[in-house]
Amino acid sequence: MSRFFILSLMMMAHPAIAGSPIAEVICAPTADMVARLTQEFGETRRGFGTRGPEQVLEVWTDQSGDWTLVMTYASGQSCIVAMGHDWDYFPADDPA
Repeated sequence: MSRFFILSLMMMAHPAIAGSPIAEVICAPTADMVARLTQEFGETRRGFGTRGPEQVLEVWTDQSGDWTLVMTYASGQSCIVAMGHDWDYFPADDPA
């Protein structure tokens, strides 16, 4: 069973924001999202950046290379906007 399908089932009690341009967005209160990503999927937040004063974009990854892109809002809601696998990390001193 895919991670996206599993997360979709677990988050059904928390519907996506209406009118979202991304049909597969999964949203939940931030505390719930963090708990599921860390406890159930073994992911760790690896990076983040702000997208204005009320939005933070976060990258979460696990040991196997699965990754999750999460938008966290000042309202206390977080939404998964993308997921994938084969994440690779390049250290800041890598001249690639």
